[in-house]
Amino acid sequence: MKSPVDKLLTKHQELIHSDGKTVTSHTQRDEDDWVLHTLMIEDCDVPFKFRRKKKYKSLTGQKVNITYYPESEKVAGFEFEVMRIVRIKLY
Repeated sequence: MKSPVDKLLTKHQELIHSDGKTVTSHTQRDEDDWVLHTLMIEDCDVPFKFRRKKKYKSLTGQKVNITYYPESEKVAGFEFEVMRIVRIKLY
């Protein structure tokens, strides 16, 4: 029996899954009817982002398993690499 993560990775080839990553920073900002969460992961210079309807407990210092897509985001005319999280679980 395949796990939900294995099914996602099989169906969406561009998805990446990482286990046991430590969150060094977690910010939450209101964005319309959503809350935008931005995580920084230990030994990685790229922000990881996801949206939820509600605020989330702080993940700073926690180990997480994440499934994400690499994306680019344009801010003030500059293009930045970001990771769009589609699934996050505490490790």
